[in-house]
Amino acid sequence: MDLTTSVSELANVGEIYAKRLSKLGILTLEDLLMHVPFRYEDFTNIKKISTIKAKENVTIHAKIESITNITTKRGRKAQLAIVFDETGKMQILWFNQPYILYALKTGSDFAFSGNAQWFNKKLTLFAPVYEPLSSKSESIHTGRIVPIYHTTNKINSKWIRTRIFHLLKNDFEEFLPEDILKKHNLMDFTNAVKTVHFPEKSDNIENARKRLAFNEFFMQQIKWLMRAEDRKKFTISHKINIPKSLYLNFVNSLPFKLTQSQERSIKEIFEDLKKKTPMNRLVEGDVGSGKTVVAGAAAFAAFTNGFQSVFMAPTQILAEQHYNTLSKLFAPYKGRVSLITSTKKSIEMGRSDIFVGTHALIYKKVDFDKVALVVIDESHRFGVNERAKIAKIVSKNKKSPHILTMTATPIPRTIALTAYGDLDLSTLDELPKGRKPITTWIVPPEKRNGAYEWISKEIDENKVQAFIVCPLIDESQVETLKEIKAVKTEFEKLQNIFKDKRLGLLHGKLKSKEKEKVLEDFRKGSLDILVSTPVVEVGIDIPNATIMVIEAAERFGLAQLHQLRGRVGRGEKKSYCLLFTESKSEKVNQRLLAMKKSISGFELAEIDLQMRGPGEIYGVAQHGFPQLKVATWQDSNLIKLTRLVAQEAISDKNKFAKVFEKLNKLEVNLN
Repeated sequence: MDLTTSVSELANVGEIYAKRLSKLGILTLEDLLMHVPFRYEDFTNIKKISTIKAKENVTIHAKIESITNITTKRGRKAQLAIVFDETGKMQILWFNQPYILYALKTGSDFAFSGNAQWFNKKLTLFAPVYEPLSSKSESIHTGRIVPIYHTTNKINSKWIRTRIFHLLKNDFEEFLPEDILKKHNLMDFTNAVKTVHFPEKSDNIENARKRLAFNEFFMQQIKWLMRAEDRKKFTISHKINIPKSLYLNFVNSLPFKLTQSQERSIKEIFEDLKKKTPMNRLVEGDVGSGKTVVAGAAAFAAFTNGFQSVFMAPTQILAEQHYNTLSKLFAPYKGRVSLITSTKKSIEMGRSDIFVGTHALIYKKVDFDKVALVVIDESHRFGVNERAKIAKIVSKNKKSPHILTMTATPIPRTIALTAYGDLDLSTLDELPKGRKPITTWIVPPEKRNGAYEWISKEIDENKVQAFIVCPLIDESQVETLKEIKAVKTEFEKLQNIFKDKRLGLLHGKLKSKEKEKVLEDFRKGSLDILVSTPVVEVGIDIPNATIMVIEAAERFGLAQLHQLRGRVGRGEKKSYCLLFTESKSEKVNQRLLAMKKSISGFELAEIDLQMRGPGEIYGVAQHGFPQLKVATWQDSNLIKLTRLVAQEAISDKNKFAKVFEKLNKLEVNLN
């Protein structure tokens, strides 16, 4: 069976239901198989009515004596059925399901699975699942371990269960070699999908999930390794060599001493630049670890060889920050730096040596001449296609530039090897000398006013500035988000609290010129407090800002809290981070305590991975970040195993021929 077939081809699905399923990420038959249960109900306890006890999960086989609509003592509409077997009678109760009267006919035999409780002093099954009793067909919803699925509008778990049950009547082709299955104790594919959806014993579920999780990581690893292999076929646009004396001259001109990890990363980059194949490297660094200088060293190497560099950032704020930094770095060498964003096109007279910009670099007409290096910052915020497009635009004669991507979001190494598996990895794991540690406090509601008084006093006495970050721009109408501080509303409140202070407001909906003015006022010291959304997360470097207040801190992942905290502590004065929270959750408290105890972004990313998962660390909609259906990023052992097997597959493609056939089918289907 071809699992790349559209799910609309499955019996009783069609185009309407296929559209609904797409909201669950289900487009093909394989997607449906990979839509695994998030929990199970054990209804294997089949009992006679007379033997049932309260609070039991049971299945009964019974005949319907009567069924009618009723109104409970509290005024709720309900449907009450009386059923019986040879040992006695019992009640079944549903709430607000009037269609039940048409689905269940008196005198018919049904299986009912649910939880037994007392109602009007009688033992009652509450809202059980049910299906007709038949000797000709196997039960799907009752009398077994029953899978429960994530659902969407007009598609319930019972509907999904039925579709998958009928799909599983097929056998599916195994694509892994038999010796790999035996060596790593993996279920065959057909057995795994049948077991994960309809297990005979709960003990078998974990092994089934392991095989399907293996598939996810393995196919991802194969794709990245194939990309890395393809990269070796490209030739570089321009060869770069840098004499040691020139590099030392550049380093000595810096107003600070490089850290060991900066020196190590620059060395790794320079080794890449000497090769005949294009560099494709990720520089992963903690907040304030100096990634821009590392990228600047690479651009300096290109510059001294007479070539251009392109820096692409996801936001105008970050692009302008890079523009300012690089302009200072290259001023002694008369390097010409140009800035290109959606609202700015500041190009140096004559030929530019470095172009810095946002997506506008792709969509605005720019005269790229001899680009040898492309630097992409916060790479996880760009899609794979966008990263490829900028490389293609600057390429000449089908030759590729060197690609250096950077991220300030520390990523656990196991994830980096899978999410960015086609990249070589450099890590900046230390901060420049002289950086003072930031003191972090958790502020509950009863200490809020005291915190405001302390902030006001700190601004007055030490002549410092403060950030106050709120999660949303406008008050949310969604019930679960009503208590999140909206930045506009909070700004008005804070103006009353800090009456003698100068406050500014910054958020993503402001026009570019308004953003620039607010930031420039804050940078010059014309504002004491900047009230903002998380738009300040990256790219803002204001040494005199020493206080970071984060409202509704429990709403952020640790990695993002750490990014925000990293906006302070950049000068000589002592800095502080105040985490405001109204949550009483023990889990939330554990996460925020981790912020107090650790100043390492890598350590916090590992903690956040264990507690929340990568979707919440990086945002579920992060471009280009693999979204997992069965596997979990916490399973570092499985990630390592799949990488080893993927490397074996790349080196012996004949043995793994079915794997590559499967990949080709997937590629054709996507296109």
